[in-house]
Amino acid sequence: MSEPSSEPASASASDQRLFFLLQRAAHRLRTAADRRCVAAAGVTTAQLGALFAVRERPGGTQRQLAQTLGLRESAVTALVGRLTAAGFVVRRAHPREHRAVTLELTDQGLAALLAAQPEIDRFNGELRELLGDQGFARTAADLHRLAHWDPE
Repeated sequence: MSEPSSEPASASASDQRLFFLLQRAAHRLRTAADRRCVAAAGVTTAQLGALFAVRERPGGTQRQLAQTLGLRESAVTALVGRLTAAGFVVRRAHPREHRAVTLELTDQGLAALLAAQPEIDRFNGELRELLGDQGFARTAADLHRLAHWDPE
Protein backbone atom coordinates (compact mmCIF):
# COMPACT_ATOMS: atom_id res chain seq x y z
CA MET A 1 0.00 0.00 0.00
CA SER A 2 1.42 3.35 -0.98
CA GLU A 3 1.59 6.38 1.23
CA PRO A 4 -1.11 8.99 0.64
CA SER A 5 0.08 12.09 -1.17
CA SER A 6 0.29 15.28 0.87
CA GLU A 7 -0.55 17.30 -2.24
CA PRO A 8 -4.14 17.80 -3.31
CA ALA A 9 -5.14 16.13 -6.57
CA SER A 10 -5.74 19.54 -8.20
CA ALA A 11 -2.11 20.57 -7.62
CA SER A 12 -0.94 17.42 -9.35
CA ALA A 13 -3.18 18.09 -12.36
CA SER A 14 -1.95 21.68 -12.44
CA ASP A 15 1.67 20.52 -12.29
CA GLN A 16 1.10 18.17 -15.21
CA ARG A 17 -0.37 20.96 -17.33
CA LEU A 18 2.36 23.54 -16.67
CA PHE A 19 4.66 22.33 -19.44
CA PHE A 20 1.75 22.14 -21.89
CA LEU A 21 0.63 25.66 -20.98
CA LEU A 22 4.17 27.04 -21.34
CA GLN A 23 4.45 25.43 -24.78
CA ARG A 24 1.04 26.72 -25.86
CA ALA A 25 1.74 30.24 -24.59
CA ALA A 26 5.17 30.29 -26.29
CA HIS A 27 3.65 29.17 -29.58
CA ARG A 28 0.84 31.75 -29.48
CA LEU A 29 3.19 34.57 -28.49
CA ARG A 30 5.77 33.64 -31.13
CA THR A 31 3.12 33.37 -33.85
CA ALA A 32 1.61 36.76 -33.00
CA ALA A 33 5.00 38.46 -32.59
CA ASP A 34 6.33 36.94 -35.84
CA ARG A 35 3.30 38.18 -37.77
CA ARG A 36 3.77 41.71 -36.40
CA CYS A 37 7.54 41.85 -36.84
CA VAL A 38 7.40 40.51 -40.39
CA ALA A 39 4.80 43.17 -41.23
CA ALA A 40 6.81 45.96 -39.56
CA ALA A 41 10.37 45.01 -40.46
CA GLY A 42 10.41 41.96 -42.70
CA VAL A 43 12.00 39.72 -40.06
CA THR A 44 10.84 37.01 -37.68
CA THR A 45 11.42 37.08 -33.94
CA ALA A 46 14.15 34.43 -34.32
CA GLN A 47 15.89 36.64 -36.85
CA LEU A 48 15.44 39.67 -34.59
CA GLY A 49 17.03 37.78 -31.71
CA ALA A 50 20.06 37.09 -33.87
CA LEU A 51 20.22 40.69 -35.11
CA PHE A 52 20.07 42.02 -31.54
CA ALA A 53 22.84 39.61 -30.52
CA VAL A 54 25.06 40.58 -33.47
CA ARG A 55 24.50 44.26 -32.72
CA GLU A 56 25.49 43.70 -29.08
CA ARG A 57 28.59 41.72 -30.05
CA PRO A 58 29.89 42.95 -33.40
CA GLY A 59 32.64 40.74 -34.76
CA GLY A 60 31.43 37.71 -32.81
CA THR A 61 31.53 34.26 -34.36
CA GLN A 62 28.66 31.99 -35.35
CA ARG A 63 29.65 29.70 -32.48
CA GLN A 64 29.30 32.59 -30.03
CA LEU A 65 25.95 33.51 -31.57
CA ALA A 66 24.76 29.91 -31.15
CA GLN A 67 25.74 30.00 -27.47
CA THR A 68 24.01 33.35 -26.97
CA LEU A 69 20.80 32.15 -28.62
CA GLY A 70 20.90 28.67 -27.08
CA LEU A 71 20.80 27.01 -30.50
CA ARG A 72 22.85 24.34 -32.25
CA GLU A 73 25.54 25.66 -34.56
CA SER A 74 23.85 24.05 -37.56
CA ALA A 75 20.66 26.00 -36.83
CA VAL A 76 22.63 29.23 -36.52
CA THR A 77 24.46 28.53 -39.78
CA ALA A 78 21.09 28.35 -41.56
CA LEU A 79 19.78 31.42 -39.72
CA VAL A 80 22.89 33.45 -40.57
CA GLY A 81 22.60 32.27 -44.17
CA ARG A 82 19.09 33.72 -44.38
CA LEU A 83 20.17 36.96 -42.69
CA THR A 84 23.14 37.27 -45.06
CA ALA A 85 20.99 36.58 -48.12
CA ALA A 86 18.56 39.27 -46.95
CA GLY A 87 21.40 41.76 -46.54
CA PHE A 88 21.03 42.13 -42.75
CA VAL A 89 24.39 40.60 -41.77
CA VAL A 90 27.78 40.20 -43.41
CA ARG A 91 30.27 37.42 -42.73
CA ARG A 92 33.96 38.21 -42.67
CA ALA A 93 36.98 35.97 -42.31
CA HIS A 94 38.05 35.70 -38.69
CA PRO A 95 41.42 37.44 -38.22
CA ARG A 96 42.95 34.57 -36.18
CA GLU A 97 40.82 31.46 -36.66
CA HIS A 98 41.17 29.95 -40.12
CA ARG A 99 37.76 28.21 -40.22
CA ALA A 100 35.71 30.81 -38.33
CA VAL A 101 33.86 33.84 -39.62
CA THR A 102 32.83 36.98 -37.79
CA LEU A 103 29.42 38.59 -38.06
CA GLU A 104 28.61 42.26 -38.53
CA LEU A 105 25.27 44.00 -38.74
CA THR A 106 24.69 45.92 -41.98
CA ASP A 107 22.88 49.24 -42.27
CA GLN A 108 19.90 47.27 -43.55
CA GLY A 109 20.07 45.00 -40.47
CA LEU A 110 20.14 48.03 -38.19
CA ALA A 111 17.19 49.50 -40.08
CA ALA A 112 15.24 46.26 -39.52
CA LEU A 113 15.92 46.46 -35.78
CA LEU A 114 14.80 50.08 -35.68
CA ALA A 115 11.67 49.29 -37.72
CA ALA A 116 10.75 46.40 -35.41
CA GLN A 117 11.31 48.29 -32.14
CA PRO A 118 7.94 50.11 -32.04
CA GLU A 119 6.14 46.80 -32.61
CA ILE A 120 8.21 45.09 -29.90
CA ASP A 121 7.36 47.96 -27.53
CA ARG A 122 3.66 47.74 -28.43
CA PHE A 123 3.62 43.96 -27.93
CA ASN A 124 5.35 44.24 -24.55
CA GLY A 125 2.89 46.98 -23.58
CA GLU A 126 -0.01 44.66 -24.36
CA LEU A 127 1.55 41.90 -22.26
CA ARG A 128 2.16 44.37 -19.43
CA GLU A 129 -1.50 45.41 -19.63
CA LEU A 130 -2.64 41.78 -19.59
CA LEU A 131 -0.41 40.77 -16.67
CA GLY A 132 -0.14 44.05 -14.77
CA ASP A 133 3.19 45.68 -13.99
CA GLN A 134 4.01 43.34 -11.10
CA GLY A 135 2.81 40.26 -12.98
CA PHE A 136 4.86 41.27 -16.03
CA ALA A 137 8.03 41.73 -13.97
CA ARG A 138 7.44 38.52 -12.02
CA THR A 139 6.72 36.51 -15.18
CA ALA A 140 9.83 37.89 -16.87
CA ALA A 141 11.97 37.00 -13.84
CA ASP A 142 10.46 33.50 -13.59
CA LEU A 143 10.92 32.83 -17.31
CA HIS A 144 14.52 34.06 -17.08
CA ARG A 145 15.15 31.54 -14.30
CA LEU A 146 13.50 28.76 -16.32
CA ALA A 147 15.50 29.68 -19.44
CA HIS A 148 18.75 29.36 -17.49
CA TRP A 149 17.79 26.33 -15.39
CA ASP A 150 19.90 23.24 -15.87
CA PRO A 151 17.88 20.25 -14.64
CA GLU A 152 20.77 17.83 -15.27
